[in-house]
Order: sequence, then structure tokens, then C-alpha cells
Amino acid sequence: MPALAPVPAEGTTALVLAQQPSTDKDPGGQQEDFGKSSPLGLLVLVLFFIAVFFLVRSMNKHLKKLPASFDEPDAEAGTRTGTDAGAGVAKKD
Repeated sequence: MPALAPVPAEGTTALVLAQQPSTDKDPGGQQEDFGKSSPLGLLVLVLFFIAVFFLVRSMNKHLKKLPASFDEPDAEAGTRTGTDAGAGVAKKD
């Protein structure tokens, strides 16, 4: 396999200039409708805004259900609430 030699900048420029279209009707691929949007694009944009509205509303509902803090409760506070944490321990008189 032959090694690839670097292409000089003059050769690259010549290749780019050779690939440009020779017609003046369509300079740079911009046709008559370039830059204009369609009603379908507006419909898609409106649907995206509606979807984002409902997603934000749903997220706010879920965030309101979260506790203010995720800190662990004290160990003493858990035994005072009347849980069965000490039910398996035999009492000594």
C-alpha cells in the first residue's frame, strides 16, 4: 500500500474551485424557496411547545411530592414512634 503524500494548499484550492457549479441560477445551492418555512414546520414547532408545556407541568407535580430534605432521621426518633424495633428483645426485670 503506497503512503499518502500531503496535498499542497494550492492543489486543494484548485479542487474546491473546480467543484463549484458553473450556473448563476443556483449560487451555493440556494434555490428560490431557500430560507422560507412551510406550514408543516409551524405545526411541528407548535406540537413541540405543547409537549414541553405538559412535560414541565408533570415534572412540577412530581417535584411537589418530594420531601424537603433527604436527611436520615435520628435513631432515637425512630424508637419513640412506636415501631416494633425492639419487639424481639427479651425484657429483663
